[in-house]
Amino acid sequence: MESSTSRTSLNCISLADPDIQRSVALLKQACLDSGFFYVIDHGISQEFMDEVFAQSKLFFELPNGEKMKLLRNEKNRGYTPMLDEILDPENQVNGDYKEGYYIGVEVPADDPQSNRPFYGPNQWPSEEVLPKWREVMEQYHREALRVAKSVARIIALALDLDTNFFDRPEMLGDPIATLRLLHYEGQVSNPSKGVYGAGAHSDYGLITLLATDDVVGLQICKDKNAQPQVWEYVAPLKGGFIVNLGDMLERWSNCIFRSTLHRVVLDGRERYSIAYFVEPSHDCVVECLPTCKSETNPPKFPPITCSAYLSQRYKDTHADLSSYSNGEA
Repeated sequence: MESSTSRTSLNCISLADPDIQRSVALLKQACLDSGFFYVIDHGISQEFMDEVFAQSKLFFELPNGEKMKLLRNEKNRGYTPMLDEILDPENQVNGDYKEGYYIGVEVPADDPQSNRPFYGPNQWPSEEVLPKWREVMEQYHREALRVAKSVARIIALALDLDTNFFDRPEMLGDPIATLRLLHYEGQVSNPSKGVYGAGAHSDYGLITLLATDDVVGLQICKDKNAQPQVWEYVAPLKGGFIVNLGDMLERWSNCIFRSTLHRVVLDGRERYSIAYFVEPSHDCVVECLPTCKSETNPPKFPPITCSAYLSQRYKDTHADLSSYSNGEA
């Protein structure tokens, strides 16, 4: 059961605001309320953002055969076809009506670090097919990580931690950071029949930065336990990021900060978005933060490494790769 949708209003945080305490207060309120907020004045130019979206569109317009040459591998790098991902198996009839492309931290195959689950070489379209593509995406990956680290410093202050808590090598000094280009075809979603652009889910990691075009589609549910669930649209913000907290930060903060259910419901218009998922290093142990526990509020979750946690979450939500070679998916 769910109720009809309206638009929600989100706090807007400027990374250029000299009053850091105001930013901390706005972020803290957002994290306690919905786990979603806008970030503006982040230092990435509109011209460059437009170029990233243009290059993304060029890839998704390639013939299906060309895209399937870059099918995601066991490291989750590369192309994810339509219906590859099923985020809400209880309510979805098929998978998500979206296609995507994963780009992670580039680590050469001969580097010992590439043996780790979320490190390794990316898959890239050939220069002949898309000449500027790799250069643009690698630059965006770097720029988005810089923005994410700035947001993480405000989150640290909001949790009464040292400003640079998340900058340490085992945290975001050596992160698992994944860029995902997304394309939703002109499908009309029908929640009552289990048809969604993206099924209801919460993100796995620390934080997500989302850039979107001007087509509305993202919805959030602030209280997943409410009956009926209330879903609200989040308006796109040109030049800004929609930022949300992931399950890992909810776990870290002992559920003080919230990772909120969200989904994509489409009205028949094509939609493009670019998500940037930020997680700490493979070996980082995610356990209750010292400022988030007390005698009356003991830790709710056991410690777990970031690598083990993420590996399981990816496995739970994506089609088995062998199904493509068997012709099933």
